[in-house]
Amino acid sequence: MSIEQKKIKVWDIPTRLFHWLTVGLLVSLWWTADSGEMEWHQICAYSLMVLVISRLLWGIVGSETSRFTDFVAGPKKVLNYLTGKHSSTVVGHNPLGGYMVLFMLTVLSLQLLSGLFSSDDIFTEGPLYSMVSSDLGAWFTWLHKVNFNVILGCIILHVSVILLYAIKGNNLVTAMISGNKKLTDEEYKMLSKEPKMTSSLIAMMIVALIGLVVGYWLIAPIVAYL
Repeated sequence: MSIEQKKIKVWDIPTRLFHWLTVGLLVSLWWTADSGEMEWHQICAYSLMVLVISRLLWGIVGSETSRFTDFVAGPKKVLNYLTGKHSSTVVGHNPLGGYMVLFMLTVLSLQLLSGLFSSDDIFTEGPLYSMVSSDLGAWFTWLHKVNFNVILGCIILHVSVILLYAIKGNNLVTAMISGNKKLTDEEYKMLSKEPKMTSSLIAMMIVALIGLVVGYWLIAPIVAYL
């Protein structure tokens, strides 16, 4: 006997684009650093900076499931979710996954910040490297390298969780591609209301503004040098 399912909108276009563009840029950052293409490494890094800053702002003014207030929960709510005692259907990030989002945004921000003060001791320096002492610059360079391993660990954990959910029949990848999630009748009845979506035009304005600032200050000088 088939179970009737209802499809609801969970992820807006800006959130999905942030997710997949971040995946692509992280791969590009790894490849450019590994192959010594440091100018392109910086361009990719500053492009990621635009995405991260925009995502932080979208976490305040964006769609309901994208807002920090929707998925950042207290310890009690996390415990109730882990023990199956939650009384409502979770359609966006679950309470535990919410902390993973915060942690990933934190380590990405730390990576971008440390890169501004780092140097490869050969040709490439971050734009703010000259503003700190050589010892502090060396520390930021060390942090930049070590923190990348933390990011790799987060990626491995994230992929592992996605595979675990897929085994249990919850395909998170499909939802992040289409933006829709299928709920059973029982899950839909437990849903207090469908998530409210914010216009993508607001996200476009945010990205355009952040992109203009970062592009003028950081990306344009590198492009002119190429």
